[in-house]
Amino acid sequence: MAGNSFGQAFRITTAGESHGPGNVVIIDGCPSGIALSVDDLLFDLNRRRPGQSHLVTQRQESDVPEILAGVFEGRTTGTSLAILIRNEDQRSRDYNEIKDKYRPGHADYTYDAKYGFRDYRGGGRASARETVARVAAGVVAKKLIAEAFGGKVVGYVKQVGPIVARVDDPERVTLADVEAFPDGTPNLVRCPDRERAQEMIELIESVRKDQDSIGGVSEIVASNVPVGLGEPVFDKLKADLAKALFSLPAVLGVEYGVGFACATQRGSEHNDEFVAEESGTGVRRVVTRSNRHGGMLGGISSGMPIVLRAAIKPTSSLSREQRTVTNTGEGAIIRTKGRHDPCLLPRFVPIGEAMVAIVLADHYLRFRALRPA
Repeated sequence: MAGNSFGQAFRITTAGESHGPGNVVIIDGCPSGIALSVDDLLFDLNRRRPGQSHLVTQRQESDVPEILAGVFEGRTTGTSLAILIRNEDQRSRDYNEIKDKYRPGHADYTYDAKYGFRDYRGGGRASARETVARVAAGVVAKKLIAEAFGGKVVGYVKQVGPIVARVDDPERVTLADVEAFPDGTPNLVRCPDRERAQEMIELIESVRKDQDSIGGVSEIVASNVPVGLGEPVFDKLKADLAKALFSLPAVLGVEYGVGFACATQRGSEHNDEFVAEESGTGVRRVVTRSNRHGGMLGGISSGMPIVLRAAIKPTSSLSREQRTVTNTGEGAIIRTKGRHDPCLLPRFVPIGEAMVAIVLADHYLRFRALRPA
């Protein structure tokens, strides 16, 4: 009933707050024998980590994970996995002046209304700090799907404010394209279109100087997904992917394939024609000429790449003055101190990837239970 668990066959349960001792995830259902180390976890945790560039919050967290259970001699045991990431750089004093004020855009009021009590330091459980545990779980899920069916999940920044990247073939975007430019310089905004990436950086720097923030869109692509993942009605793959992404802080919209563009299309424009292509083994494989359906038909994976987009709102915490009320209903002015991202998109990418991988791992294990090899 508390809503801190997600998934069925591959199930994660998280706990932790922004300014508490740390964040922990327990993973049930992970098969035995998967190689897993702290170094494996660090790659994606570093991609999500605060303080990685001048474009993100300057809170300094090493985010070095501790594997507490479920791994022996470098491999998963099949029992529950427990991973802890400690908090190191909390500045709770930054929130003392506003503990009785409701921050616009935040969950302060709704948490008070629901629980009658809340941790006001950095938003407590409502803070995006809790996503560090999800990213750790996502690493395990990525390794599972890679070993099971060669699956991979790559996300990137598609849009910041009005600036939209030109990505002609989403499934060909690689992790290397997202993390660095061809000359080796870091891709701070994680946009594979270098020209648009520079424009995005300039926009983020501009809104930061204005003590403001900006939103955008992240596109996430899952490749090599087998046909048949997903359930026919309430547990459709598209429904669980949407729930996974909507469960993340700041996500206000999710679409897949052509998304809302389908509203202006005719059926003849939207339908993807089926064709059969020869595989290397001589077996004819059914595919579609195009992928407007985004890799899912009837809520079940079609074998084509799964393409999703998540719309991310501007960061709610602003250092400029905003009008609000206190918890007793009195009018007030608020300025949020602390260290906050002027744009959430660069750090959202590994978080979105993690949730997509977790859903795919869960549905793959459910599929194997239904149709064992």
